[in-house]
Amino acid sequence: MSERSRAATALAMSTLAFTLCFAVWTLNGVLVTFLVENGLFRWDTAQIGWLIGIPVLTGSVMRLPVGLLTDRFGGRKVYTILLLLAALPTWLLGSVQSYQGFLLASLGFGLSGAAFAVGIAYSSVWFSKARQGTALGIFGAGNAGSALTSMGAPFLLKKLTAGGGNLEAWRTLPKLYAAVLLVMAVAFFLLTHEKKAEGAKGKTFVQMLSPLRHLRVWRFGLYYFLVFGCFVALAQWLIPYYVGVYGMSLAMAGLLASLFSLPSGLIRAAGGWMSDRFGARAVMYWTFGLSIFACAALMVPRMSIESPGPSVLAQVGGIVTEVAPGRIVVGDMAYAFRAKGAEPEVQNERLLVLPQSRFWQTPAVKVGDRVKKKQLLASGTTHVFFQANVWIFTFLVFVVGIVWGIGKAAVYRYIPDYFPDEVGVVGGIVGVIGGLGGFVGPILFGYLLRATGLWTTMWLFLTALSVICLVWLHTVVRRLTREQNETLFTRFEHRTPAPAPGLAGADAAELA
Repeated sequence: MSERSRAATALAMSTLAFTLCFAVWTLNGVLVTFLVENGLFRWDTAQIGWLIGIPVLTGSVMRLPVGLLTDRFGGRKVYTILLLLAALPTWLLGSVQSYQGFLLASLGFGLSGAAFAVGIAYSSVWFSKARQGTALGIFGAGNAGSALTSMGAPFLLKKLTAGGGNLEAWRTLPKLYAAVLLVMAVAFFLLTHEKKAEGAKGKTFVQMLSPLRHLRVWRFGLYYFLVFGCFVALAQWLIPYYVGVYGMSLAMAGLLASLFSLPSGLIRAAGGWMSDRFGARAVMYWTFGLSIFACAALMVPRMSIESPGPSVLAQVGGIVTEVAPGRIVVGDMAYAFRAKGAEPEVQNERLLVLPQSRFWQTPAVKVGDRVKKKQLLASGTTHVFFQANVWIFTFLVFVVGIVWGIGKAAVYRYIPDYFPDEVGVVGGIVGVIGGLGGFVGPILFGYLLRATGLWTTMWLFLTALSVICLVWLHTVVRRLTREQNETLFTRFEHRTPAPAPGLAGADAAELA
């Protein structure tokens, strides 16, 4: 087999294995929602957040050691062992009887999320720098595995439980996932070939960790916390979101959630090409800008609010002689008011984009009352209604998924340029920080919901995080343009940045 064929096989198998691992990694989003919705377990929103987030924690913290092992021993061996190790707790998940058992099994099968660090390191060594952005973008399309779970797991649960007639049959689902991991491990070992990064040979683990002293690595980690970690969090959290906010069935919620996760995973390949073509920093500017816009638009909750509105006051004193619909007479002066029902009710079925409002007035006097000047005749009530239409909501979520998918590829496009021999370890630490977003996200969303009673508080957090990332990126770019006497246009024109003469240490590392 030629080197080119081996490279194509390595990329294809790595992507397929990552897709299946990602499907396993995000299993709890569907499974926990199903169990709570059907009363098999009684967990509150904070507990649900922990169960959704805990597999992500394991997958995140294990990315660094797994990346180191891949650089040292090769991706073929490490990938195969990881698949086998993840299959065991996935199988055991089907036998748990308590919250603690579910938590421990979830902690175990979360190891599947560390497949990303293996795949990044193993895939990159097969391709030249000019093609690594596209190759890693193709590999990253394995994020679409979350969509396989979002769409497929509700269908499988329905079939396995005979439409809810045998709810305990849910335990077969994790065992099916475990069997798939086992088959994938065997196929990966038999069909791929070993290849390791040349620069990793002869290095100690301490030497391999040396890139972590660069501030740039941690900045990339923050970017990845948003575009990947929060993607993982939302891919699972959107399912209970649709069920809780819009009253949808689990199957429909999973389908709509897949409109976020599936395109986001697939577009990552295009994101890699765009990063090769236009430069990672330019792509990141667009990513953060559009993320701010879409998340800010999603912050407004569904609402129906009544508040005090415009009232009718007496212009002169006198005796009330008539109180009729839309009309109050005081002495010889008539006052018109808007009675409730004078205009049609806002209909929930309408496709409303912006909040709608109407007001009415209620008489505060009766015939025979003596009133003074400026006394209240009719009190006002204003009704504000915002539908937060589900299709507009889904479109905006789709936009968030697309821009984050492109951003995920752009972040990893930086790494082979700056750390060609440490892709595993640098990709591992960036993946750890990013993956922590998938762990923290559902837990934070759950506590925000419990504290405020508003599902949309999560979008406020995501907007603020997007702003922080954009400000940091722009600050670095502006500093470099001043130090190197460049214009912003020139800074964006250079697709592959290089350390500037005269810069050293942390300053040289902090290139955009």
